[in-house]
Amino acid sequence: MTEATQTDGARVNRLRAGLKRRYAREQRFRAYGLLAIAVAVGFLLLLLGRIVEQGHTAFYSHAMTAPVYMDPPRIDRAYPQGTNFEQLVAEQQLRRLGIVDDAQGTKASAMRGLFSSELKFIAAERIARQPGLVGQTVTLSAPLSDDADLYLKGEISKDTPAEQRRLSDEQIAWIDRMDAGGQIAARFNTGLFTRGDSTEPELAGVLGAVIGSALMLLVTALIAIPLGVGAAVYLEEFAPRNRLTDLIEVNINNLAAVPSIIYGLLGLALFINWMHLPRASPLVGGLVLALMALPTIIIATRSSLKAVPPSIREAALAMGASKTQTVFQHTLPLAMPGVMTGAIISMAHALGETAPLLLIGMVSFVPGLPHSLVEPTGALPSLVYIWENASERAFHERTAAAILVLLAFMIVMNAAAIVLRRRFERRW
Repeated sequence: MTEATQTDGARVNRLRAGLKRRYAREQRFRAYGLLAIAVAVGFLLLLLGRIVEQGHTAFYSHAMTAPVYMDPPRIDRAYPQGTNFEQLVAEQQLRRLGIVDDAQGTKASAMRGLFSSELKFIAAERIARQPGLVGQTVTLSAPLSDDADLYLKGEISKDTPAEQRRLSDEQIAWIDRMDAGGQIAARFNTGLFTRGDSTEPELAGVLGAVIGSALMLLVTALIAIPLGVGAAVYLEEFAPRNRLTDLIEVNINNLAAVPSIIYGLLGLALFINWMHLPRASPLVGGLVLALMALPTIIIATRSSLKAVPPSIREAALAMGASKTQTVFQHTLPLAMPGVMTGAIISMAHALGETAPLLLIGMVSFVPGLPHSLVEPTGALPSLVYIWENASERAFHERTAAAILVLLAFMIVMNAAAIVLRRRFERRW
């Protein structure tokens, strides 16, 4: 009896020790999972923080406001665009600061370098609208040049050696005096959202790229969603199970993992070289992105159709509905939340693709705004690539700002997918 009791006690102790080790392993596994999540969130916050730190300054800019005498002998009333308003403003600013220019006009030229070229267009437009302003003193407000703007934002330091910066000590002193005199003020950079691309950083905006991306996504959605949903419905509900359909399913799953640059090469060969569609147009971009989005939509739609309980189909068939009626009136409506989620996520994925767009020509400078599907245009991802490779330092902050705009669009699209799914999905 004593031996049996000791044996049972040893067995219980071994069981307790085994349970203790198992619970310890589970706790360690949870700890590793939490640590992995914390590391991932930390890297994400670091990345977002770096982007925000670099790009938040692009959302405001500095402008100079000054009274300008519209000297009649120097202004062509018939063609004000031909007037050198920048020189006119520079000379008057020097006199206002009490600075005498030399015979070569080097100081006036240096002062002109502090103003954006937008100044001449603003002045010419005012004169064109109101020719009577010639001979009067007019208050003009125009953005500063990119270098002057960066100095006021603290991106250029006067402690940096003069040969390593584009602003001279004299120009920096002028900026400080105008800023102290209240002629310079910071304002929200509306031009970032209302202008297209430009060779001058202070005038560059994302509107052209946003419109180009929207037109491409429109083409992508009109092609990929109907074809993808139709293909998924056929493969899941109507196609016979044989080697051919098995081969198609395997290829669809493989296409979802193909690098996006391959689709760009396909679009270059098929749509541009063979079909001779306009290069760098939203039409070609949308077609390429549609090819890339099709596998994702098909896989997501098939998964949603599989999630519908078989009892729904059996009940509809038992009530006398045909196969087609069962699919389109019962099965597909119940799977629609998953279908919409897959479609939106695939569109968000297409919005952020860069490699296919570079291969079809969306890497060149395109000023202005697109007005049709066949005009050359840019897109937000390609604009980020172009600005980051630009030589002007001010483009770098606009690169980060464009990334923030792109992230905002993608967050909105993913949030919409989550809301739609939670709103319409049914739990079985």
